[in-house]
Amino acid sequence: MKITRRGLLALTGAAGLLVFTRVGRAQAYPTRSVRIVAGFLAGSTTDIVARLLAHWLQDRLGQPFIVENRPGAGGTLATELVVGALPDGYTLLMTNSAHAINAALDTNQRFNIRRDIAPIGAIVSVPNVMVVNPAVPAATVPDFIAYAKANPGKLNMGSAGMGSSGHLAGELFKMMAGVDLVHVPYRGSPAALSDLLAGQVQVYFAPMPPAIEHIRAGTLRALAVTTATRWAALPELPAVAEFVPGYEAGTWSGLAAPANTSAGVIDVLNMAINAAIADPRIKSTLADMGGLVLGGSPADAAKLLGDEIEKWTKVVTHAGLNQQ
Repeated sequence: MKITRRGLLALTGAAGLLVFTRVGRAQAYPTRSVRIVAGFLAGSTTDIVARLLAHWLQDRLGQPFIVENRPGAGGTLATELVVGALPDGYTLLMTNSAHAINAALDTNQRFNIRRDIAPIGAIVSVPNVMVVNPAVPAATVPDFIAYAKANPGKLNMGSAGMGSSGHLAGELFKMMAGVDLVHVPYRGSPAALSDLLAGQVQVYFAPMPPAIEHIRAGTLRALAVTTATRWAALPELPAVAEFVPGYEAGTWSGLAAPANTSAGVIDVLNMAINAAIADPRIKSTLADMGGLVLGGSPADAAKLLGDEIEKWTKVVTHAGLNQQ
């Protein structure tokens, strides 16, 4: 999911920083605290990225950026809050792959994600990682497929909730590998990981950031990443696609505002995001979490969202998951 990085190099130089300062002052934004609404629990990928970004924005833009967790309905509650907020740049939304998935799943949402939000910028892409409880007798993806086929309907697949990236990554795996797994949705990644560690579920296509320390500690067994190729954070780990050709899934995070937010405010925030992810400290922290920085323009972020909606609509339709 590579996005063009127009302007990113300029932002890292002195000229870019001067432009950034002039635009920020010209727009007189922000003049008070800004809240970033995250639709998932503390400790989730979205929350981790939101807090990292908020800290950087607060330091550079001189006003508090406060992360507010509003979990529920796969991020829908948070989205409704932001869609209904004043388009003044002081209520922002952390977007991610769940927004594309929800648009595919639920045709009766009280908002239209493409119409009712203004994408600001894409921040980071992270793979999901196929992890199993160590008690599962499978050391590789082929081992797991064979074990699942020998035990149809007996293995539980955890997720962070109906329509989460882990849920759809798992549904894609079930479809392409021809296995029967029982989906068990939780209220966020921390709860799903807790029950995976306890053996209540056997497999989870987990977002990389909350899972990576368990993998490194050996308390969970990682079988593969869900990206098309191997991932730099865990280079020894194969990709699912090495065993299930054509398989690819993952998640991403971005920032958005209510529709009709002024172009000046959007530009200030977009430049700030690009500057943040060009900062070696931020880039290193995201890489340590398993993330790949994205960046680019608001138009790039809108295209990413649109492409993801189209992709997951096909998976949802094939799996019969549509909520009419």
